[in-house]
Amino acid sequence: MTSAAAPPPSASLTAARRERELAALPDEVVDVLVVGLGATGAGAALDAASRGLSVAAIDAHDLAFGTSRWSSKLIHGGLRYLASGQVDVAHESAVERGVLMCRTAPHLVRALPFVLPLTPLVSRSQAAVSRAGLLAGDALRLAARTPRSVLPGPRRLSPVETLRLAPALRPYGLRGGLLSWDGQLADDARLVTALARTAAAHGARILTRCRAVELTGSGAVVRDELTGRETTVRARAVVNAAGVWAGGLVDGVRLRPSRGTHLVLGAEPLRGLTAGMHVPIPGATSRFMLVIPQGDGRVYVGLTDEPADGPIPDVPEPTPGEIGFLLDILGSALDVPVRRAEVLGAFAGLRPLLDGGDGATADLSRRHAVLTSRDGVVTIVGGKLTTYRRMAQDAVDAAVAGRGLAAGPSRTASLPLVGAAPRDRLDALDAPRRLVQRYGTEAPLLAALGRDDPALLEPVVPGLPVLGVELAWGALHEGALDAGDLLDRRTRIGLVAADRAAALPAAASLLPRTALH
Repeated sequence: MTSAAAPPPSASLTAARRERELAALPDEVVDVLVVGLGATGAGAALDAASRGLSVAAIDAHDLAFGTSRWSSKLIHGGLRYLASGQVDVAHESAVERGVLMCRTAPHLVRALPFVLPLTPLVSRSQAAVSRAGLLAGDALRLAARTPRSVLPGPRRLSPVETLRLAPALRPYGLRGGLLSWDGQLADDARLVTALARTAAAHGARILTRCRAVELTGSGAVVRDELTGRETTVRARAVVNAAGVWAGGLVDGVRLRPSRGTHLVLGAEPLRGLTAGMHVPIPGATSRFMLVIPQGDGRVYVGLTDEPADGPIPDVPEPTPGEIGFLLDILGSALDVPVRRAEVLGAFAGLRPLLDGGDGATADLSRRHAVLTSRDGVVTIVGGKLTTYRRMAQDAVDAAVAGRGLAAGPSRTASLPLVGAAPRDRLDALDAPRRLVQRYGTEAPLLAALGRDDPALLEPVVPGLPVLGVELAWGALHEGALDAGDLLDRRTRIGLVAADRAAALPAAASLLPRTALH
């Protein structure tokens, strides 16, 4: 496998770079140690490094191993938070959505239309409330200064227009629909990878497979999970961004994880769905199941905010009851219900919400919180994927202020991620559209790998659009150390077990000898 087509070395994550930077850590004191490399942790590493601080960021597993790869893949404007009176959270979401879509990651986030079908299960009063909510959401867009050219406004749809966007809906009794727009991520784990590589380009050490076994305000004892060796990392400030595992590293952090489960369907049962759908949950106010078409011919069907009690697993598993519930809700709106045999895969994720006492997790605030322990560890919890940047900024602000570090204000609201460019420049790139939508300005570099080895421009699995160059790029420049990193996080092949098994030999063959096998 050739590496002739390459990004700047500073933005390239490799097994050799990891080994070199990990070996050098005991000889220095870094300004900021970040624990956790999900969206918030990678965002904190970028925020701190772009202020000129020296940074080491570690994760016990891989980039986006936890919650950040199990989302609905949406960058949303916080509409549902308006209904619960969390106006500040809704406004923050709308602002951060605009930052991603207009400045920092326009290659990864694009506008997606959503249809709320007005079926007989949606009363006219409910429809009026929903329409008022969509208009309020558009006001949030305006307040966040996101132009209408990026996110069009809401409107009422006729029954014919509704069925054109969502052909699988049951036509009987359909009064039309409500159309709105929100941001859709090409891939949540790709966002984390872009954050980590951008942080690395600013000098951050991005160290996966490094577990914090002991954490204090002055550093951590870190175990290299590849070799078992332990190293003491000294730091002037420590940020705990370990998500649902944050409470296990610092005393006094009480979380109530919220569980979100999604099904993976093929396009056939939804008959060529071209828009997302909001399907109301019977008996619930302002709660909807999401039906979201993806760029790979799959459709995700999901619902968040179910309590998740008990031990926290590394990889949550959906329950049969959750799968059946989602199919029942989906069936309430479709002409032909989706059978369980048509479910290709399923995934679940946990959101780290602050414990607010009794009550459903759906009622807990989505405000993030920055907590500082007695010995100075800054922990960031709560929030959601859309607001990762603001969460990271607030955590680094607290670390800088608490430890008196010499650093300026955050720059990340205007700092493009690796691959980002204005839409007109992206449209002019000479590369397959799929690569542009996932790698931005680096897409021609991936295409060049395919010119050297034409087999890499073929799909990894027949019937899926994922190309061999994507696996090769992940192994060469995105820090993938084993086949799981490539299939489950650098791409989304692993969401369907049969696809993962079919792609495993190709992934293993593309890993450099220095990586894990």
